[in-house]
Amino acid sequence: MAREPAPIPAELVRMAASQQRALRLSASLSTLAEALWLPQAALLAWALAGLATGRVVALSWCAGGVAAIGILRAVSGLWAAGRAEAAADAVIADTRSALLCRADRRAPEAAAPSSAATAALLVDKIEMLRPYLLRWHPVRARVAVMPLLILSVSTGLSWAAGLILAISGPVIPMFMALIGLAARDAAKRQMDEISDLNALMLDRIGALVDIRLLGARRAMLADFTLRADRLRARTMAVLRVAFLSGAVLELFAALGVAMMAVFVGFTLLGALDFGTWGRDLGLAEAIFLLLMAPAYFQPLRDMAAAWHDRIAAQAVARDLLADAAVPVPAILGAGHAGRALAGTVTTHGLVLRGHALPDLIIAPGEGVALTGPSGAGKSALLLAIAGLLPGYGALRIDGVPLGQSNADDWRAALALIPQKPHFRDVSLREELTSGRPATPGAIADALRLADAQGIVARLPDGLETRLGESGAGVSGGEARRLTIARAALRRPALILADEPTADLDDGTAEAVIAGLLEMHRKGATLVAASHDARLIKALPRRIEVGR
Repeated sequence: MAREPAPIPAELVRMAASQQRALRLSASLSTLAEALWLPQAALLAWALAGLATGRVVALSWCAGGVAAIGILRAVSGLWAAGRAEAAADAVIADTRSALLCRADRRAPEAAAPSSAATAALLVDKIEMLRPYLLRWHPVRARVAVMPLLILSVSTGLSWAAGLILAISGPVIPMFMALIGLAARDAAKRQMDEISDLNALMLDRIGALVDIRLLGARRAMLADFTLRADRLRARTMAVLRVAFLSGAVLELFAALGVAMMAVFVGFTLLGALDFGTWGRDLGLAEAIFLLLMAPAYFQPLRDMAAAWHDRIAAQAVARDLLADAAVPVPAILGAGHAGRALAGTVTTHGLVLRGHALPDLIIAPGEGVALTGPSGAGKSALLLAIAGLLPGYGALRIDGVPLGQSNADDWRAALALIPQKPHFRDVSLREELTSGRPATPGAIADALRLADAQGIVARLPDGLETRLGESGAGVSGGEARRLTIARAALRRPALILADEPTADLDDGTAEAVIAGLLEMHRKGATLVAASHDARLIKALPRRIEVGR
């Protein structure tokens, strides 16, 4: 069959490694169910030959035997299918979990795959592993056993019948080798188009307001139509390869069965007197050979169908490998809730994203403004202090290096106010409290400190409103004030604010600055990266970054 890059098959094996035992059991049971057709076919052939020749046969015993073997085959097949389904569910769940964990642990603003590409992998592409997991392993086991078994039995009855099967059977794998490259390329193009369409969808959803303001609705729909048609065309290309190969393989299988039928028929009529090891071919043996011919080709036909499932699975594995190969720094810590750890922040020789940052000593309770040109590394420094962006150099808390063992405890004591607010898909109440117990009075005080009482009052469901990921229903300044209220409820020892007044009107900026300074006056350490002269002037210490 067509060769593929070595890591891709290895990745498929690695993903299924935890379920290898279940998959082997499923393959063995599937092969057993298929192999039981031989004694069942022998009983049927013997009974039919007896009825045709007038020989007395115990029909009840034959019927009972055929039924018993049929029940055993059904039970084996159902058991095999159940084990394969459970194994496929486990592999897909583990693969999704690993991808989610990898995406979740990536440092913010890292050059990672887009969220649309990750979503396409999680939702659409990983599910394409299921047909491969369900069919490939059982089919491969049956192909390894059944054709040789049937060929051996048929050759024992007639060397000519064995020769027919031996000549016609290998044509199917040979043809599969020819279509392998075309099928793989078509599947790869289909996977790429799915990712591109997901990225386009995410981009357009984020720009819906601008699209409506600019009157670009028709252009957007036309673009979607074009991309959808392209995906449809590439999906049809995959199906064309599958249907064409299926039709040709069915033709080869039908020719093999027809050749067996011609040989058996002319032998019984006496027109052929060779191919039977020097003895006459009985009616029972002839019927048995006719029953064996389709069974000989069936595993090969099943493998041709499963081959396309494997091609699709390889395309998914290729994308998973590409996702894992992106060299993205991981967030420090395990992401668990920790005990609050506060102390003096010290940095020395810190290098982030190619920027050499100044050495810092920030004592508890200080107010520090980080200033400097855009792109100098102010945001990166804040993320590094939060343990969200690892870099070269030393970052210590009370003299202890910040690392995997203490990063969760450190983050439990701080609040990060990002330049672009982000909300979870929960009620505003749960978002503000982060799931911790909080009295109505405490929530009201936090909203008052952030000058956000009026924001909540205007929301349709008040504190029970769900704002969505980007804060739909509130402006940028209102979203930022809500993040300040969220920080106030945490009562953090350290506040990290990244451009908290960027793109805000004067009134909103004054309210945001007032809220931050109020928390600072209550004892919180405040480190703010800003270009706002009002905020910089209000903080007692200023540190230039990038100079």
